[in-house]
Amino acid sequence: MGVHLPHDILTWCGIRHRLGMGVVIRRLRRVWRELSGRSNADFVAALNAQLEACLEGARIAHRLSTGELSPSDAHDQMVDAEHHGDRKRGILVEQLSRSLVTPIDREDLFRVSRSIDDVLDNLRDYVREVELLEAQAESKQLTELTEAVTNTIELLMTATSHLVDTRHEVADMVLAAKKSGGTIRQMYQRAIADLLDEDQSNNGESIRTLMSRRELLRRIDVVGLRLGEAADALADGVIKRSY
Repeated sequence: MGVHLPHDILTWCGIRHRLGMGVVIRRLRRVWRELSGRSNADFVAALNAQLEACLEGARIAHRLSTGELSPSDAHDQMVDAEHHGDRKRGILVEQLSRSLVTPIDREDLFRVSRSIDDVLDNLRDYVREVELLEAQAESKQLTELTEAVTNTIELLMTATSHLVDTRHEVADMVLAAKKSGGTIRQMYQRAIADLLDEDQSNNGESIRTLMSRRELLRRIDVVGLRLGEAADALADGVIKRSY
């Protein structure tokens, strides 16, 4: 009994009479792996690898805010985390360019990856600004904010880890990550209010000190916004897949 493959699959495989049988078999195996959904695990692994680099960046920022790391040490470690994240994102984008099947809509998957990349970029800028502005990063507000960032990334990792095996629960996991990211904005607003109160009570703290502290708070607020975008993109993909 013969097997008939659709013309588009034959075209995708690049099957031509000039190709050897070994090449044809390898490409057909790849098509079968794609259509059977087994490649979905590769996407989950690639996305989580990028999130792990992002999580490391958040932990570096947190250790800087608690005084465990000096600005120069934090800068060096963040450079490594950023390069690691860029490599993992490159792997994911390359997989997207050659895959037939993805666990969620490929555009949404790309949006998630791009937002995660933006998170790491802003964490890098946070560490850089501490060093350039000679700002005081050790504060209760920044410690709490960077801890909230870390928690939100961990919740996103939990959601992406279950994209394949427990899909019906992913929506709730994404919602938890979205809510966690939303608390970062609330914490930022309270921190700004506290900063203004300190200005009045200290009878005019230096403009440089106030502005540098505000910039650091704002940078973490932007991190929270980008995390919210990542959660939104993931939620969009999950909703589309359910129909």
